[in-house]
Amino acid sequence: MPPRNPYARQMNQYQNNKIQTARPEELTLMLYDGAIKFCNLAIMGLEQSDESKFTTNLLKVENIIDYLNNTLDMKYPVAKDFENVYNYLMQRLVEADLKREYALENMNEVNKHIHTMRDTWVEAMKLARQPKQPA
Repeated sequence: MPPRNPYARQMNQYQNNKIQTARPEELTLMLYDGAIKFCNLAIMGLEQSDESKFTTNLLKVENIIDYLNNTLDMKYPVAKDFENVYNYLMQRLVEADLKREYALENMNEVNKHIHTMRDTWVEAMKLARQPKQPA
């Protein structure tokens, strides 16, 4: 069902256009940003003892990490390193879901790793845009 608020409808259209016109590296950045956002919301859910908020946002983080992992191009050697990190993050997310006494610790760790990966990705994007230096 489309949003009733015309402003919300415009925002949805803007977001869809932004996604559809983004370059692949920008889409990856958007995924990292989304994972951070949902990780923060899941942490808030834990801190507020809001089970629904935690679970909903945990699943969103899991879906993003799973997508990033499944779309790796394994022809590049670094992809194996990313796969290992994504698998580790998924393990920590599953533990957060199953063992609530460790959930906050796990979510904070995952959040930290995703921030690091995002920041590294931003730097890689900057380097890729720089003109090539003559040899």
